Amino acid sequence: MTTPLAAAQAAYDELAALGLKLNLQRGQPSDADFDLSDALLTAVTPGETTMDGVDLRNYPGGVAGLPSARALFGRYLGLDAANVVVWNNSSLELQALVLGFALLHGLPGSTGGWVHDRPKIVVTTPGYDRHFLMLTTLGFELISVGMEPDGPDVAAIEAAAADPAVRGVLFVPTYSNPGGETISAEKAARLAEMVTAAADFTIFADDAYRVHHLGQPDAAVNFVELCAAAGHPDRAFAFGSTSKITFASGGLGFVGTSAANVAWLSRLLSAQSIGPNKVEQARHVRFLAGYPGGLDGLMRAHAALIAPKFAAVDEVLSTELGTDGSYATWTTPRGGYFSSLFTTAPVAARVVELADAAGVSLTPAGATYPGGVDPDNRNIRLAPTRPPLDEVRTAMTVAAACVRLATEEYRAR
Repeated sequence: MTTPLAAAQAAYDELAALGLKLNLQRGQPSDADFDLSDALLTAVTPGETTMDGVDLRNYPGGVAGLPSARALFGRYLGLDAANVVVWNNSSLELQALVLGFALLHGLPGSTGGWVHDRPKIVVTTPGYDRHFLMLTTLGFELISVGMEPDGPDVAAIEAAAADPAVRGVLFVPTYSNPGGETISAEKAARLAEMVTAAADFTIFADDAYRVHHLGQPDAAVNFVELCAAAGHPDRAFAFGSTSKITFASGGLGFVGTSAANVAWLSRLLSAQSIGPNKVEQARHVRFLAGYPGGLDGLMRAHAALIAPKFAAVDEVLSTELGTDGSYATWTTPRGGYFSSLFTTAPVAARVVELADAAGVSLTPAGATYPGGVDPDNRNIRLAPTRPPLDEVRTAMTVAAACVRLATEEYRAR
């Protein structure tokens, strides 16, 4: 009688013999997604040298961005243009600038620069590896809290915020990276109202996927308005970018926050730059205004390309691994760019190793945790957006075979 381990090994060997070379590591748009925005390259025509009365070719124009760009991305964030700063590519860079300025100078409500207090910051796990790298490079100590189906574990954040060295929380509120969860209105209100030991405790909301719906949209929250209503008007910064809307390498980062924070950030940005790339901002304003249905129309076109890939992930995993959790569970996001797979046995690293040997590159096990160490060795981020649909199906078939084999190896010990 064939054992489960032998059957899993045979299935894996058959797939490994195909000589595949597929990559599901990073959440990159596909070329078809980029093609949707090719008109961006010519959105500003020769001779069109001004917008909002500003010469696009010259230095002056305002460090906070073109008025039309601020209004456009204010609508994205649900804020007035005056509450938005539009900068260059990307939102991660803008986050690093804001956090770096906080370390050196403190925020408007601070008594001094955070760097003097051995600052700590809360992050969610599984989470975004680039957040972890940025924060640790800046010198923050990371405090991890879990991610739940309706957003971060707010009770854990409340407990952490009793420490005056904890200066804030950084997370993705809408369609999180990697699980695709969206914070509930109730949890968002708790964060806005939360009593904290640090008077300048700040919510850094990386709302990169706010408009990246795969079907019926989740309701995004407005932390800037919530915090103002709760009596903490300067508590929130909400970031976004066009990196997965237009071009990943030629987009715009932007941030929405209070008037006091906009003035603070503008003053510090003006010390290191006369202003952002106004030509790029003008191109985005022109292109998105002219796209059928505007920004919403473009995002529907992206969803038509991306949603079938996420459906394929769920379909293949359900078929190959079953839905009873004996081998794995996974998220089925309603938006964003990732899905999160959890192996039932502590074999994530072995799954990634087996997949690599079979020609399928998965995100390294542990990448979704600070320091690259998953304490349970169970989580793998899946990024199906860049490969063609047929390659996503093939790659997920291989990944499922690796989960079965790694699990049966573990059980046979």
